[in-house]
Amino acid sequence: MQTNAFRVLSLIPPMTQLNTPYPSTAYLTGFLRQHGVHAVQADIALQLVLTLFSSAGLNAMADEIEQHEEVTERVALFMDQFERYQATIEPTLRFLQGKDPTLAHRINSRNYLPEGPRFESLAVYVDEEGGDPLAWAFGTLGLQDRARHLATLYLNDLADVVKDAIDPRFEFVRYAEQLAGSQPTFDPLANALAEPHTLVDDIYTDLTLQAIQTHQPNLVLLSVPFPGAVYAALRMGQTIKAHHPEVRIGLGGGYANTELRELGEPRIFDFVDFITLDAGERPLLALIEHLQGKRSVQRLVRCFTRNAKGQVQYNNWQEPDVPFGEVGTPTWDGLPLNDYLSVLDMLNPMHRLWSDGRWNKLTVAHGCYWKKCSFCDVSLDYIARYEGTTAKVLVDRIEAIVNETGQTGFHFVDEAAPPKALKALAMELIERNMSISWWGNIRFEKSFTPELCQLLAQSGCIAISGGLEVASDRLLQLMKKGVSVEQVARVTKGFADAGVLVHAYLMYGFPTQTVQDTVDALEYVRQLFEAGCIQSGYFHRFACTVHSPVGKNPQEYGVELLPMPPGNFAKNDVGFYDPTGVDHDTLGVALNKALYNYMHGIGLEQNVRSWFEHKVPRPTVPRDFIARALG
Repeated sequence: MQTNAFRVLSLIPPMTQLNTPYPSTAYLTGFLRQHGVHAVQADIALQLVLTLFSSAGLNAMADEIEQHEEVTERVALFMDQFERYQATIEPTLRFLQGKDPTLAHRINSRNYLPEGPRFESLAVYVDEEGGDPLAWAFGTLGLQDRARHLATLYLNDLADVVKDAIDPRFEFVRYAEQLAGSQPTFDPLANALAEPHTLVDDIYTDLTLQAIQTHQPNLVLLSVPFPGAVYAALRMGQTIKAHHPEVRIGLGGGYANTELRELGEPRIFDFVDFITLDAGERPLLALIEHLQGKRSVQRLVRCFTRNAKGQVQYNNWQEPDVPFGEVGTPTWDGLPLNDYLSVLDMLNPMHRLWSDGRWNKLTVAHGCYWKKCSFCDVSLDYIARYEGTTAKVLVDRIEAIVNETGQTGFHFVDEAAPPKALKALAMELIERNMSISWWGNIRFEKSFTPELCQLLAQSGCIAISGGLEVASDRLLQLMKKGVSVEQVARVTKGFADAGVLVHAYLMYGFPTQTVQDTVDALEYVRQLFEAGCIQSGYFHRFACTVHSPVGKNPQEYGVELLPMPPGNFAKNDVGFYDPTGVDHDTLGVALNKALYNYMHGIGLEQNVRSWFEHKVPRPTVPRDFIARALG
């Protein structure tokens, strides 16, 4: 029973995900309700998309575009085809919401949706006879998936029109992120927030005011997981302060946890009142007590404020964090679960899971049990503080979530789910005869025996992702990854043999990585695909953060950090000089091209050097290395 009159509204600002709610507000709302606080939540990001991409929203876009003297080619195409866009937008969104599946037949006809520049990507797939450009991806039976991909291209075309003609910062994921990501000075954000509202700004700030009017909160929490949600969050804060100055505003999430740890910029407090770091449960309980007059500002926990002198003040009263086993069960109550959009953007099979379908996001354990990888933020709470709970508690949470949402798909969002905990979880799920589907991230360590892989698959595991990073034993050792290429091969084959999709996180540009290392790594990856060990992968360019072992001790990794630009705002990525002088950007093009083809079973027999535009050394890896490792 909620015994506390204090009201908290948690908001998800634009932009996060289209297919499922970002889980932070669900966690906090469930936790606060457990503590008797009147807590509610709303997804402003989803509401923005559904309002902007509607018949009325397109009309508003067209009205604004008509005031422009010059427009880009894709905006002109939109205006030429406006009646078709207006007629198809709402049915297409209903289709992506799963509410009108029979529309797939019309979408697949290629005569229903207006096709803008995004559809040009299909041209590269047409075979020599001019056949079906998507047959390789969906065959002749993938009716719904094919239509979802076409509808996603259509939606991306519309997003491009918004970016060209309405709001140059607009994107579905990285909305205005350049204003906030590793940005040493607050000036770009301050300047943007001083500009007049765009149509996009008007929509989500109006939605914010509607949520305030509906819920009458004392405290609004803005959850900001990424740089691409910062600008909109501060715009929302600006609007709340202008219309409801009595409402206090807190900001937290992954962005603050990684980029604002050394915050010294007071101007951000023109838009919010409090910024908390790391796990939000304990800081929130302290903040609510403070706003109720029960504790002083000095007794806030991991919380930045602006003091009476106009200076940033960090308050960190020492209190233990809420144990992971006591954070409670997240609730999605108040979020329109049937309105999220299952988009199918990238045809990478693992990326499809991230963007397609509504997954209940849950954590098996807080932090990482390994916490040694040299590229990772091992010094921060979200990695360093490892805490688990019992399988019974986890499955109790799963049961409660299924009962509330009616959805049995789970994405375990751990940095690396521990094998012991997954084994216990699987046995508990099987014991209770619970039928769910789940996927998550692991380390490819030897504890994942073929028998354990089979057990996890039996419990509902459909996919696993893990870091192979640079497939080089020398570099894996330098990274303190704790695995070898042989070990990765055996573990991934165990999962694949159990019918589990395996995705490998791959990396290039790590300190001291040579061209030879890169060629050899690609040869290992080729063999892993050829042997059926992995079915999906993605190459990331290494980025050095100030919180990682490389950022803290660069000399141990043979690199020299570049000076940080002056500023007192965000601080995360840091440039470095690598004396090897390798052109990793050029190599990255070849790596991604090869990987794309490998995922489609193409080019697995050819020499890996053929993917590189410039001459590279031959691989030193025996062509049967993985086959021999699998024995």
